[in-house]
Amino acid sequence: MDMSFDPKHRSRTISEGADKTAARSYLRAMGLTDQDMQQPWVGVAAAWNEATPCNVNLDEQATAVAEVIKQFGGTPRRFHTIAVSDGIGNGHEGMKASLVSREVIADSVELMMRTHCYDALVGIAGCDKSLPGMMMAMARLDVPSVFLYGGTIMPGRYKGKDVTVQDAFEAAGAYAAGKITAEELHDIECAVCPGAGSCGGQYTANTMACVAEAIGLALPGTSAPPAVASERASVWQEVGEGIMRINKDGLLPSKIITKKALENAIAIGAATGGSTNIALHIPALAYELGIEFTFDDIQRVSDRTPILADLRPGGRFVMLDVYNVGGVPAILKAMLDAGVLHGDCLTVTGKTLAQNLEGVVIPSGQEVVRTKDNPVSSHGGLAIVRGNLAPDGGVIKTAGVKKLAHTGPARVFDCEEDCMAAVQRREIQKGDVVVIRYEGPKGGPGMREMLGVTSAIVGQGLGYDVALLTDGRFSGATRGLMVGHVGPEAMDGGPIALVKEGDIVTVDADKGELSFQVSDEELAKRKAAWKPIQPRYTKGALAKYAAHVGPAHLGAVTH
Repeated sequence: MDMSFDPKHRSRTISEGADKTAARSYLRAMGLTDQDMQQPWVGVAAAWNEATPCNVNLDEQATAVAEVIKQFGGTPRRFHTIAVSDGIGNGHEGMKASLVSREVIADSVELMMRTHCYDALVGIAGCDKSLPGMMMAMARLDVPSVFLYGGTIMPGRYKGKDVTVQDAFEAAGAYAAGKITAEELHDIECAVCPGAGSCGGQYTANTMACVAEAIGLALPGTSAPPAVASERASVWQEVGEGIMRINKDGLLPSKIITKKALENAIAIGAATGGSTNIALHIPALAYELGIEFTFDDIQRVSDRTPILADLRPGGRFVMLDVYNVGGVPAILKAMLDAGVLHGDCLTVTGKTLAQNLEGVVIPSGQEVVRTKDNPVSSHGGLAIVRGNLAPDGGVIKTAGVKKLAHTGPARVFDCEEDCMAAVQRREIQKGDVVVIRYEGPKGGPGMREMLGVTSAIVGQGLGYDVALLTDGRFSGATRGLMVGHVGPEAMDGGPIALVKEGDIVTVDADKGELSFQVSDEELAKRKAAWKPIQPRYTKGALAKYAAHVGPAHLGAVTH
């Protein structure tokens, strides 16, 4: 406990002094009393909206947490921020807004907290970018903070099997290939998302929810309960109590988010076969606190980390199954026992990660969470590749990928739509290397996910016969030999801009290689002749983002 910490370190700016009489009059208009003014003010930020099931019940969760804060002597002030649906945005212009929304979320929460002088923050998030956006705001503000994940969706059922939205994306490819009927496609569409909650596999939202516990910003065991589970009532109680405790103790995110904690975040992503998007979000979170975190750190941690959770898309199970065997603490305990977790990192409980895990037992007779003696794989689910095609590197999810090396002729497309049209026309053949460029942070702009294309390729039965690389990125639901975040991006004149149709490209995750068979002399000629494409947006949020965003390997931040 920091005895010198003032639990009203910000709100006194408004709650005290004759010069703030007018400001307090606004608060009284909303029903605040003298007692409310004297208590710590806690911002309760929720990424609620009716755009996506991931976020649709976050408002009621925020209301429940706010009631607990009141019970423990705090004055909660609820507000919302945006969240875009990656699932609905996929495959068209809307996906350009996804990564941009991470910055807007972080910025908007920062602005609300600073303007209204809230002392502490509870951040509640659901869909993919709202999780890192909320955590980035916590790091930037450095006020006592607790993160709460809105919860996973329940799996759907189709023909006696659990299904997730990944099955819907891949079914579209299967339908285009004539492998299923229109009726079957419709039935899958109606089955995969049965209610509120974020996508059920170890895609980006669930990966980042695991990260929140591993990094210490979320209370133990709060990330795995499904969004609609009755057990979430106890989670809201813990969060409301927890934020008041750490605000009294003065426990700040800067004490929690250390280099070792960030390594724990990558480790749980690697140990669960999680989304490659953490290779964007962890460096971005590190940047908020001035911590250097690079692709080399990601590779080093992944190399030493076995896959200990058998989760989709590379494995068999979903987050509900994790919840049923003990939640994220069970995964963390398996990692701690395997020696791949820094157990001495401080968390929002005020205890270390290892102390939080005392007494956690990994259940026997289940196959969801493995031990170090029986891993899914001996090394983690992420790989960094470099070479003359990617001097700054590219990222591959290796979990569940049966073929980790491929050499073939390049099929080159300057945007996702052109590639998708070629896929639908069945023009992509076994052995090809699909190159989608000018989709990076600056060039897209917004670094779109390529889930529509990758799912269509998998749905056509070419998932392990074709490699794909892009300066864009992938959904956590992507599977197959797919390289994202290739840098420098095409808009900056990176080598990916210089690839020509038919160039022989090699991807080798085991060797960490991404190269093409072009001499240095030929590359120099191509570079001299290269001209960037015209910016795709000249006004609005996307134009501003393109003008300020940094490279993918540094987190695609806009500072």
